[in-house]
Order: sequence, then structure tokens, then C-alpha cells
Amino acid sequence: MNAMTFLQHTTPLAVVRLDADAEVPAWVAGEFVSITRTTSELSLVCNANAAPPHEWDVDPWTRFEVVGPLDLSITGIMAHVAGCLADAQIPLFAIATYDTDHILVRQRDADGAAAALRSAGHVVR
Repeated sequence: MNAMTFLQHTTPLAVVRLDADAEVPAWVAGEFVSITRTTSELSLVCNANAAPPHEWDVDPWTRFEVVGPLDLSITGIMAHVAGCLADAQIPLFAIATYDTDHILVRQRDADGAAAALRSAGHVVR
């Protein structure tokens, strides 16, 4: 895998699960928001400071953004990143957009994630 550049964002994020038929709450806000609905759940990612504590486990996440845009025909990026973090025993929550991939790790694991990505030859800014 060629070296990639990751932007490590500082805004703490909340990952929230609501019932599938729930409305998207007005507090879902921030510079990075993800809303995914399936037949079994509504998953939300937003600024941790906006999410009411009773709606999530109050254990914030840090976002690593792959600098893109990435061509949609590229294969193996998420598998490679997941492998780097798995080797370091760091769980992840992955989100893809049209232009790039975003990897969320618990805030307490952010330094270890950055170190794991660097040791695999990637740049983390």
C-alpha cells in the first residue's frame, strides 16, 4: 500500500444509535456529521459536545481522515487501515464518503492509532 496522509481532527465525536424509525434529532450538528439509517437502526455521528449525555456512552471518538479525494476504484484502503489498527489492538468505526474514508477511534486510543499508522509508513498531521 502506498503511503497515505491522514488528518487527525481534534473535535471529539459522539457515535449514537437510535431506533430505526426515530427522527434525526435537532442536536445532530458539527463540522462532521454522518447519518445512516437501516431497517434496524439509525446511526448518528456528530460533535460530542452537541449530543446529550443520555443518548450515548459519553466516551468520545477521534476522527482520522484519509486525505483525498480517493478514486472509487481503489481497493484495499480500509482493509489496510483496519489491519494496522488491529495489529495495535485498536478498534475502529469506519465511515466512507464519496471523496474519502474516515476512521474513528476512541479518543483514548488516538495517540496509539497515530503511532500505528506512522509505523506503517503513513503521514499523520
